[in-house]
Amino acid sequence: MTEKKAGAVSAGDAERPALPATSWAVLGLLSFGEELSGYDLKKWSDWSLRFFYWSPSFSQIYGELKRLEKVGYLSSRMVAQETGNRDKRVYVITDEGMAAVRLWAREAPVEPPVLKHGVMLRLWLGHLLEAEQMREVLGRHREYAETMRRRAETDAECAPADDASAYPSLVLKWSERHYASERDLADAMLADLEELDRRRR
Repeated sequence: MTEKKAGAVSAGDAERPALPATSWAVLGLLSFGEELSGYDLKKWSDWSLRFFYWSPSFSQIYGELKRLEKVGYLSSRMVAQETGNRDKRVYVITDEGMAAVRLWAREAPVEPPVLKHGVMLRLWLGHLLEAEQMREVLGRHREYAETMRRRAETDAECAPADDASAYPSLVLKWSERHYASERDLADAMLADLEELDRRRR
């Protein structure tokens, strides 16, 4: 997927490079101050980011880490593992990277979410489907939304009770409410389909 890059921003006299939003997401994961490996970043993004923005592959994460290190926003080092496995590379945000992501979070335009809803598109083409097919599509979507709602709820309950995790925990609560809304919308649409069927009989 090709991302539109945010325009370069400046802090004082320093020109910041234009980066895609996924770069800022990875830099944001490291802005909490911990030294993390690519594997750690994948686990954390699966815990939090996947509910509302991005579920990256390992290759995406490592690609962004290389890009961010190249522009000086991260540094890395190799560390030995206690298990005897091969050494792993860990990354930490630099002062320049922290300043850049802070500026981006405060000043970069916030683009509105783009709705790309496959279920709605399928129902829009309902005149080409059987009623039972539409109910199946909605039923599967309802199950998916409820599963995601439960996962977000669980992850929010298991979030660390420290200051750094406070805002990610709030976003997990938002995610829980979002998927609850999707579940309820599917229920409402199923009722609308039943009403439409009744009127056509």
